[in-house]
Formats: sequence, structure tokens, C-alpha cells
Amino acid sequence: MTMTPLLDTVHVPKDMRSMTQEQLEQLASEVRAELVSAVSQTGGHLGAGLGVVELTVALHHVFDTPEDILIWDVGHQSYPHKILTGRRDRIRTLRKPDGLSGFCKRDESEYDHFGAGHSSTSISAALGMAVARDMDGKKHDVIAIIGDGAMSAGMAFEALNNAGAIDTRLIVILNDNDMSIAPPVGAMSAYFARLLSSRPYHKLRDIGKALIEKFPEPLARFARKTEHFARDFAVGGTLFDELGFYYVGPVDGHNLAHLLPVLRNIKNDRDTGPILLHVVTKKGYGYAPAEAADDKYHGVVTFDVSTGAQKKTPASAPSYTKIFAESLIKEAKNDNKIVAITAAMPSGTGLDLFAREFPERCFDVGIAEQHAVTFAAGLAVQGYKPFAAIYSTFLQRAYDQVVHDVALQKLPVRFAIDRAGLVGADGPTHAGSFDITYLATLPNMVVMAAADEVELMHMVATAAAIDDRPSAFRYPRGEGLGLALPEKGTPFEIGKGRIMREGNRVALLSLGTRLQECMKAAELLDDMGIVATVADARFAKPLDEALIRQLMKNHELLVTVEEGAIGGFGAHVLSFAAQANLLGSNSRILPLYLPDIFIEQNTPSVMYEQAGLNAVQIVTSVCEKLDLKPVLVKKAL
Repeated sequence: MTMTPLLDTVHVPKDMRSMTQEQLEQLASEVRAELVSAVSQTGGHLGAGLGVVELTVALHHVFDTPEDILIWDVGHQSYPHKILTGRRDRIRTLRKPDGLSGFCKRDESEYDHFGAGHSSTSISAALGMAVARDMDGKKHDVIAIIGDGAMSAGMAFEALNNAGAIDTRLIVILNDNDMSIAPPVGAMSAYFARLLSSRPYHKLRDIGKALIEKFPEPLARFARKTEHFARDFAVGGTLFDELGFYYVGPVDGHNLAHLLPVLRNIKNDRDTGPILLHVVTKKGYGYAPAEAADDKYHGVVTFDVSTGAQKKTPASAPSYTKIFAESLIKEAKNDNKIVAITAAMPSGTGLDLFAREFPERCFDVGIAEQHAVTFAAGLAVQGYKPFAAIYSTFLQRAYDQVVHDVALQKLPVRFAIDRAGLVGADGPTHAGSFDITYLATLPNMVVMAAADEVELMHMVATAAAIDDRPSAFRYPRGEGLGLALPEKGTPFEIGKGRIMREGNRVALLSLGTRLQECMKAAELLDDMGIVATVADARFAKPLDEALIRQLMKNHELLVTVEEGAIGGFGAHVLSFAAQANLLGSNSRILPLYLPDIFIEQNTPSVMYEQAGLNAVQIVTSVCEKLDLKPVLVKKAL
């Protein structure tokens, strides 16, 4: 007998619309079991999905999806949605090559109306879709589901403010899973939510409003305040009311007896403008190991369902993230002006380690990268040495602040850029492809890329020593090479690279951790009788112009290799060489960089193979440029 008899009958949401509340409760239990089972095999984001199982079931039961539009903020919580929308048969391919994305993705399903791997975009996108609906004369609903963490971002409040001003029909569901906003919930609050979302109350309220307008102004003002006070006393929501939303809640997000009537009331009342439904859930709900974990199993590798024990492969070397954090701690012990900033990613950036040592010098500003950068600028103005540790893909969100508030004013903010390059299972939404390009183009900016963990330690020390301009150093996700580490980093001479091995005819100039692949490529070229030079640039800006001159003078071909998009390190080298009249028939440059596409999820090694940046592909590119015979290439490879 199947363990999921009801779920087995649900292929699309329409199949659950005639179910009773009791059946929906059983369905939710089965979805939760399926979610745990699937993620135990694939890894991924578990806790957020567990917290919204009942909400997902209720939404797809009440609303006519996909005609009614659901926008899941970020997508961490979208796995139950995927299970119920025709993708259950592929749910065990999550985050795998050619499998389901870990986020919502428009070309994956008609039920995924908006793709996002970054937070706090849902309300803006939903409002755009709602306005488009109105302009087209249509009547379907648009619902944005956003977490309380994502609500901390300025973009979410910008969208709320705009939605309140437009006053169109839009439903925003605030999924409060940290109890950071909600007062206690229970039968009384559920009663108020049901009452205040009902059509009779709305009609009575409209009549009251009409009567109030007949009162003399002092009395009318008093009556309006009284109505606000009565609602706020019962349920809260003053902030959202003031933004122009009709606030309903809080509602227990795990109790379908509370959720379903409120959602039906909201759906059936077509006369109300923007509505905010406040739903309280528990991250990791229904799976004891997740509920007991500090991070509520936000992101997991494969695990044992019965115990929750994650099957982590023992690390052969410390991660780059950990090396960064420990290096920064060492620097901070000798310099009390060093402070650290993260935008809601303390463990992801390693700054949780820093916070344990220096709790008063570590600042988690929430999902607010723009604020994080300008906050760091303010600290720098006052003589502090801020390190803003932000993923490459998230720093994109604060580019104007990097340009205007930091670079333009030549403020010594240090950007520690984690997740540089291709990141594997998280796919293109989290790939650090563009930071070299978008930072190296800025005046006053120093841009470094670590080739290994020892280099990273030295770059932390270098950034700490730079006190007259902004700087950035990038490093990848994952483990280092297992190199012996110095006691402490030593600052580099700014803009100076290093020669790793001497050769002739071909020079490979690497920026970042492709250096190891360049060394392997040089060994392959040795087999072809080409002894290649390999150099580590260390700096994308300022360039080591003397090193570039030397390499171009002594080699027929200079190949630049970087883990970034077009317009980055290679473009700067090529531009310098052209301006310095270094290019000629006997001196050429071949820039190798990430292709002009978004590379889909896979293992990093396969992704770099697709990008043409592994050793074999580097050799192939060199041979094509030198017009070597295919037989020689095949023999070497």
C-alpha cells in the first residue's frame, strides 16, 4: 500500500480543489513526508519548505492556479509548490544536472510565473503583473508570498509603498517564520482575521466610512482614528495600514481550519485593494531534526531521514570561507578598528566565527546589501576599517552604492567577495560571474583574486593595510588546496603578480583559482614540446604592467585565464597592451573567460569544462590559436 495515497492522485492543483479540509490535512502530511524524503536524497533548502506546506496546499486549493498567479519570494520555500504542480516525478532531480532548479524558474513550469534566486523581489514583480492584469481588463489574482527575513530589504518596502499608492488588487502574504513580528496567535486572533477578511465586515466598514465623511472634520478625524485603533488593538498591522494595505492576521500557517476561510474570504471579496495577510509559521515544521536545529535546516546535504544526520563528506582542507574568517580574526586582534559587516549571511560568509570573537565589532544588517555598503562607507569615514563580506552575486544588488558612496569618495571599504566564479548546484542565480568586470571598471578600486588559501590570507592582510581607497578580494566556494598556512597573512605590494614557472612561446596568466588548471595545462603543453610560462596576476586592478610587458616580449602568445565574464581581467590586459603598442604578429593575446551565457547547475568541474576553463580546454584553445595539427593535440591530451 502506498504511503501517499492522496498525493498520488494530485498531478496538478486542480486535482485537490474538491478535497475536504480533512483530506487537505492528510495531503499536507503526505507532501511533508515526500519533501523530507526527496531532499534527503538531493540536498537543498529544506526548512523553509517544511514551514509552508499547509500554506502551499491551502493556496493551490483556494486559488485557481496557474490562472491566479503565485510568486514565491526567493524560491527556497517552493519545493512543496513544485511537488503539487506536476513535478513530483522529478523532485529527486532537484539541483542536479539537467534536473529541477532549486528556485522557481519560468521555463520549468507554467506555475512558476517569476524566477528568482535573490530575495525580496516578489512584491515588485507581483505588482507589475497586477497592473498589467488591470490594463488588460482581466480579473485573476496575483499573490506574493514573502518571508519576514526578505521583508527586511528596502526593495520590499519600496514595492509596498508603490502598491499602496496605486491601490490595485494585490495580495501579499507575509510568511513570518521567526516570530519576529507576530504577537501570540490562537483562536482569538484567528477569529479576528476571519472577521476582518469577511465581506460583511468590509460592507459595514464601507458604510461607516461613508457616514464618517458626513461628520464635521474634527469628529470624522476622531472616528477614523477610533477604527484604526480598534483594528490595531485586535490584530496589529499599523505599519501596513499606513502603507495603504488592508492588514489581516496573524493567522496560524499550520492550521488549515484557520487558513482556508481567511483565504476564501480574501479571494471572494473583489472590492478591496492591496491586502496583506500575516501568516505565522515555523521553519522546519513537522520534522523534528529540522525543528531542533538552530538554522532549522535551511540548507542541507543528503541526510538520514530517521535521524536527520547529514551525510557530510569529511573536508580534506578548510574552506576558503573559513580561511577568510580566521584570517580576519587574526588581523582584528591586532587592530581594534577592524569591523565586519554581513547582509543576513553570517554563517555563509564565515562572519559567525568573527562575531564570536568580536560581538561588538560584527554587524548583520539583514537582507540589505545597499545599506550594508553605505553603512560600511560611514564607518570608513570615521576611521574604522570595515570588511563587507558579501557573496559576489549579492553584491550586484548594491552596485550604485559601491560606485557612488564608496569609490567616488575613495573610502577604504574592503569587500570580501565570497562565492566567486561558478558555484555548482545553486546554478546561475548564485554564480559569481560579474564582479571582476563591475569592480575593475571603477576608478580608485583595488581588485584581487586569490589563487589558493595562502594567497587569500595575504589578501586579507593586504586589504587591511590599504587605507586610502576601496579594495576587494574574491575567492570561491568550497575547500582550499590543503596548503600549509602561515601564522598570519603578509600584505602584498599593490599591483604585483608572480611567475610560477618559466617557459617559452606561450604564457598563461591566471587570475584566481584557475591557476591550478593553468599549471596542469602547462604540463600537457610540455608533452607537445611547448614549455609554457605560468604566472599569477593576483591583481585585476591595478595591473602588473611590467609583468605583462615581460610576458608579451618573451612569448608568442599570452593567454589570460579568469573565472569571470567578458569585460574583466582579460579585457583590461588587452586594452593595456593595445595602448602600449605591445600587440603584433609575434605577440598576441588570447583572453579566456566565462562564455556569454548563464551556465546551468552542475558540478563546478563540469561547469568549468562547459566554460572552456579546465586544463584540457585551455590547451585546446592554445593549440587552436597556434594552429597546431590536431594529431599533436590529441597525443598530448
